[in-house]
Amino acid sequence: MADRIAIIASKGTLDMAYPPLIVATTAASMGIEAGIFFTFYGLDIINKKKYANLKVAPVGNPSMPVPVPNIIGMLPGMTAMASKMMKGMMAKEKVPTIPEFIAMCADLDVKLWPCQLTLDVMKIDIDDIVPEAEKTCGAGAFLDYAMEAKITLFI
Repeated sequence: MADRIAIIASKGTLDMAYPPLIVATTAASMGIEAGIFFTFYGLDIINKKKYANLKVAPVGNPSMPVPVPNIIGMLPGMTAMASKMMKGMMAKEKVPTIPEFIAMCADLDVKLWPCQLTLDVMKIDIDDIVPEAEKTCGAGAFLDYAMEAKITLFI
């Protein structure tokens, strides 16, 4: 097996965009080959129209820094407030933004694969995907890559 990590990113919220990008860039900086397969809502992480403005929803999210009862979290403006709060927390700690992480992935040769089936099902045009991404990939091709990985993660 190669020193390789294979990650599946399946969720496109701000709080779920960071883990695959952080792990992949950290692995790549350690000399470990890294690839991320973006499927279903995870495609938002590499969608040019969405990736700079991902949101975090306070509803049903018990891990929010300030616990918010669901009834409050459903009020208009609460998602925007929670998203702004998380972006502020990340900026305070000098954590790169999602677009900055995508650029870092490109610099570190992290492979970013959009799922072809998800593009088809969700009617997403390949031109909406960031240029740093590789050509589209199917589940079989990703599994071939993952079979040679020492670490596989589903996020």
